[in-house]
Amino acid sequence: MESGMDPPKIFDRFYDSSEEEQENEFLYTDTNTAGKRLDYMIQFLDRRLENHHRNSDPLPEFVAPGGGEGIFRLPVRAAVHPGRPPCLELRPHPLTETQLGCFLRNLVCVDDSELWVGSENGVRVWSLGDVYKPAREDVVVNGDQETAPFVQSVTVSPTLCLVGHDASRMVWSGHKDGRIRCWKMLADCRDGDRPRSFFKEVLSWQAHRTPVLSMVVTLYGDLWSGSEGGALTVWPLESIEKSLSFIPEERHMSALIVERSYIDLRSQVTGKGICCNIFSADVKYLLSDHSGENVWSAGYLSFALWDSRTRELLKAFNIDGQIENLSVAMDPTIEEEVRVKVLAGSKKEKSQSSISFFQRSRNALMGAADAVRRVAVRGAFGDDRKTEALITTIDGNIWTGCTNGSIVQWDGNGNRLQEFQYHSCPVQCLFAFGLRIWVGYASGLIDVLDLNGSKLGGWIAHSSPVIHMAVGAGFIFTLANHGGIRGWRITSPGPLDNVICKELGDREFLYTKLENVKILAGTWNVGQERATHDSLISWLGSAATGADIVVAGLQEVEMGAGFLAMSAAKESVGLEGSSVGQLWLDMIGKILDEGSTFQRIGYRQLAGLLIMVWVRNDIRSHVGDIDVAAVPCGFGRAIGNKGAVGLRMRVYDRILCFVNCHFAAHLEAVNRRNADFDHVYRTMIFSRPSNILNSASAGVSSSIQVLRGANVTGIEPVVGIPELSEADMVVFLGDFNYRLDGISYDEARDFISQRSFDWLRERDQLQAEMKSGNVFQGMREAVIGFPPTYKFEKHQPGLAGYDSGEKRRIPAWCDRILYRDNCSTTVSTCSLDCPVIASVLQYEACMDVTDSDHKPVRCIFNVEIARVDNSIRRQEFGEIMGSNEKIRHMLVEQNKVPETIVSTNNIILQNQDTSVLRITNKSGEDIALYEIVCEGEFTIHESGQLSSNHSFGSFGFPRWLQVSPTTGIVEPDHIAEIAVHHDEHQTLEEFVDGVPQNWWCEDARDKEVMLLIKVRGGCTTEIKSHRIRVRHSISGKKMPVERKPKNVNTQSSVLQRADFLGNSCTSDVFAHLQNLHTP
Repeated sequence: MESGMDPPKIFDRFYDSSEEEQENEFLYTDTNTAGKRLDYMIQFLDRRLENHHRNSDPLPEFVAPGGGEGIFRLPVRAAVHPGRPPCLELRPHPLTETQLGCFLRNLVCVDDSELWVGSENGVRVWSLGDVYKPAREDVVVNGDQETAPFVQSVTVSPTLCLVGHDASRMVWSGHKDGRIRCWKMLADCRDGDRPRSFFKEVLSWQAHRTPVLSMVVTLYGDLWSGSEGGALTVWPLESIEKSLSFIPEERHMSALIVERSYIDLRSQVTGKGICCNIFSADVKYLLSDHSGENVWSAGYLSFALWDSRTRELLKAFNIDGQIENLSVAMDPTIEEEVRVKVLAGSKKEKSQSSISFFQRSRNALMGAADAVRRVAVRGAFGDDRKTEALITTIDGNIWTGCTNGSIVQWDGNGNRLQEFQYHSCPVQCLFAFGLRIWVGYASGLIDVLDLNGSKLGGWIAHSSPVIHMAVGAGFIFTLANHGGIRGWRITSPGPLDNVICKELGDREFLYTKLENVKILAGTWNVGQERATHDSLISWLGSAATGADIVVAGLQEVEMGAGFLAMSAAKESVGLEGSSVGQLWLDMIGKILDEGSTFQRIGYRQLAGLLIMVWVRNDIRSHVGDIDVAAVPCGFGRAIGNKGAVGLRMRVYDRILCFVNCHFAAHLEAVNRRNADFDHVYRTMIFSRPSNILNSASAGVSSSIQVLRGANVTGIEPVVGIPELSEADMVVFLGDFNYRLDGISYDEARDFISQRSFDWLRERDQLQAEMKSGNVFQGMREAVIGFPPTYKFEKHQPGLAGYDSGEKRRIPAWCDRILYRDNCSTTVSTCSLDCPVIASVLQYEACMDVTDSDHKPVRCIFNVEIARVDNSIRRQEFGEIMGSNEKIRHMLVEQNKVPETIVSTNNIILQNQDTSVLRITNKSGEDIALYEIVCEGEFTIHESGQLSSNHSFGSFGFPRWLQVSPTTGIVEPDHIAEIAVHHDEHQTLEEFVDGVPQNWWCEDARDKEVMLLIKVRGGCTTEIKSHRIRVRHSISGKKMPVERKPKNVNTQSSVLQRADFLGNSCTSDVFAHLQNLHTP
């Protein structure tokens, strides 16, 4: 063992046998993963206690200085990333190729126990009680081998939006085909010895002819949905409840009842002659402001504010907060025509434009004028202020995120308050929980803000845009554009993070798996010639037998002024490749037995440059996320006669980059060659092939596309750092064109014939420049043991083939292969701190190939890769959270809910009465947050018996009851006042095909509502509850004595009260209210 090295920790696991459930869970995970843990431990100890055995002794290498400085410093790698809090890998980053047609797009958590995710082929559900468990091997979906257990729906149209409802435990999904589906998790069933959850679709209907872009459930239980072209529809609670209550024999009518009950808000507004931008823009976002009982609808550049109770438009305004003029006078004749058509009605969304031709024409002209105005605004300010996210916070404010990176705060009435900006990259999502706002950016960054907009922390959360968030089980779950889901503690950043990081780091050896890969890399300047079959066998075929990955780089596939000009023109419009390039792909593919032994995974051509990569079928499932790049260096950095093409891929979760270069020619052009390398290294930007990029971005904001081609690799992007610097291993190969200095043609020939390569290497321009730190900083090259590969007479065998023409060019090692890995020294041990270690087993030129004036060169790398078994790591995370006493103590402290009391448990309201409900925070230190929901509505019969009006649980407040605000903050030793008001709402309307058809009076019997006040701390999901009975008394009867509810988590400090009169405070809480403050 190395001196000074700490021995690895071996953990004993003790479990309380009295906790049967916990013990059984451990036994399940232990029997399925103990073997893996033991294997990883043995691998770890083997490398820590002994020198790792290699298949073959590596070649000696020349190492260039400068690798640890500036843009050439190595990327940070560790078992636990030092630049961010520890995360729970619920779904590790899947390979993009496995996700085509099934990318995940949105998240919602229901009842703090289920995480629902919408995908391009349906929905899937994670039970949050299973987040620490390994994937079930018998039901693994491609790309989810290390994902926590989940259940998945049947294949349906792509899911574009999700809305969860805690009280009913239902989830509504909006789809690309215009349908809305309702899902419900059913009771667990037994699958052998394990319980297994399942869910089903309980209701579905055709909501729009175009995709459902947004949805929200309002305070009164209605479901609102938005679509393209300003379509905004309300689906009343009554029709949804009726459809859900049908017995199986009646289910065939449920969709029809909901479909015909729709209320078309756009048609109602435009039918009155009102026209503004919001009614023609796609309804991208819907938000229910529960604090103010309003609904926000938003496009990219405008907003509308609606009354969720009356469904009336209150206000329309743009992103600058400027109010749109909604009062437009109509011609009396047109107004009468519109009125008749609205009363007559028409079918579904055709009725949305039930106004005259002249009226539609006028609206179209006004819309065009509006568009001209918006273009003028964009000309002045740019169009980078589009709204990309919309949330409400516990204090009643609204926050929006924009494509320019700014975050804007609004009050509940749509007044713009202030703007913040911490990054220039687009905001992709916002999420509010407690006293914090989480911001997800297109760069993969996450910021955490307080309710005043001050930044509390930030880190790189994913390697691609963060597109959605949800909260559950003490975690904020973030969904990345590549489909990975990570969970962050809701208290992050905080002291708990340090303890978890230390524990996870100490257990590294339990979840580290080591892999070995052989890479054959070859370069050849073919001089516009075609290769024979024997030449390809000599160059690649003979060495590919033991290789797992084959990389081939060609230069001068085609040249000539006409071809270069045509190539540049094609590149400018996104076209690439040529027939000659395809011919080379086919020839090399045939040599490698493509299809049976190898698969080609990618290529890129830029004029005469071509890079190609094949992977052996045995490891194909571990290779993916293929990106390509091209950097021209010729003629003003615009033409591809000189330059580079690159290919980047993920192998066993590590990033490998291969770059094929052709630099400036001629003996004296050393500085130009150095500049070519620097330009390539700094500016090479990889992007997804267009077909994969389009699939990966379906249903996601277009602003993602402007950032690095929707980077979906495993790289953690760092602003200002070249993408090549972020890779774990980079291989440069090609015709670098560096020559031999200070030597004549004859001298060079003599030294070559004597194989005096040591002396020749001292004249090598490349090594001299590398020693000076001018080029290929920090890279390595095996010591050259073959003759110079340039310049030869074509079809002349042996060393006698060197150029003997008039120019007699001095032989040189123009064709080279260099690399760097994660090692800071040549003796590093492969681990999660240094996850990729490479060595060169062979480095040689194929001197028998005579098809070109250059000889092909090849290099075989032995690459060791350390990767994380995320399934095991997730289990270790769970064991740390459950067994570490310090963590458990910190969680208990963080989960404390401040003690609160309410002024009454019983409220009686007569017509138009208003009572004030007071919530008192008795804690002298901690803030209390509250949310009020309706748990159920009941009708009181003459006998005094209650009958429920909601068969499927509570969906919202009844329309006769107004509670404001329904959410808020109670400071320590303060009181919050909530107005509970009865509103005269005796008349109801029923809509059929968008037109009101029936009016009737409400039931005149007394009604009773059970309000649930959920109280929690500033940063915890733990809840304590108060229940308040609110009766609307028409008969004047007193409310009976409080009945003790069953199975209710209610604070013991709740005061019992028979009734509540007017707005006065009751005497039994007066003592508690003294010395407290009312806001």
